[in-house]
Amino acid sequence: MIKNKKTNLFIEKYSKDLNSYLKKQLPQSVSNLNLSEAMQYSVLAGGKRLRPLLLLAIIKSSGGKIDESAFKVAASLELLHTYSLIHDDLPAMDNDDLRRGMPTNHKKFGEALAILAGDGLLTLAFEWLATSGYSDQVVSALTQALAHAAGPAGMVAGQVSDVLGEQNQLNFAQLKQLHKQKTGALITYTAQAAAIITKLPASQSNVFIEFAENFGLAFQIYDDLQDVLGSQKDMGKAVHKDASEHKNTYPSIRGLSQTKKDLTVCVGNCRDALNNLEKQQIQVDVLQGFLDYFQLDEAEK
Repeated sequence: MIKNKKTNLFIEKYSKDLNSYLKKQLPQSVSNLNLSEAMQYSVLAGGKRLRPLLLLAIIKSSGGKIDESAFKVAASLELLHTYSLIHDDLPAMDNDDLRRGMPTNHKKFGEALAILAGDGLLTLAFEWLATSGYSDQVVSALTQALAHAAGPAGMVAGQVSDVLGEQNQLNFAQLKQLHKQKTGALITYTAQAAAIITKLPASQSNVFIEFAENFGLAFQIYDDLQDVLGSQKDMGKAVHKDASEHKNTYPSIRGLSQTKKDLTVCVGNCRDALNNLEKQQIQVDVLQGFLDYFQLDEAEK
């Protein structure tokens, strides 16, 4: 639960605006009605919208404008993230039946259409980037950064390590690299994209990227903990699956107690980065509130 009032107001406003934008723009971008229904099903199923909201929050903190162009870039990231969830849930990958509290895309539409819905979202994400209205130089830089984060040096590489790692236990360094790629790469992109859009100097953009990298790792550690400690109702997806499928997770390799300490370290690194930015006269109060996401209930501590 987010306790920071300013962050809550930011999330409430821009979640509503993002959802309205996606609901309006997505159908206009797809010509086949069956494909459109499958794509909309997963995009509009809910979710935290964490990645686009974080991108917009960093743009705001950097002194940039949250305008139509920024919205389209943020929405393109949500499209790409949703594609990855659809494909992750497939029988050949994680074989999940629930996502965001609803049947997964392949359970609703069948495997073939689910795969194609994911393909459609992935490619549409880059179309929305290309037509965001920013200068050619900014669009080119955004496209390169997102392709790198999502591709074989980023998220896809992490997914491969995750799938193949079920046969072997990874060491701690390998586990961190897996999470840095599979989950962290798209979250790190939020800071990279905001820096490109607002043309931040390296002295500031590097600190935002440091914040985002630690936030991404904290996010995955927290998710690993919730798979052990959480409920299907709270998570909106099946829990206690990681151990049964021999997944490499923080609790399985580090143990619960050390995993909680690792989470504390990552959140502390995020706070240090924000304190650094504050010393550079950058308003980071909205970003501070995002760290409330990682609070564990008393029963989980």
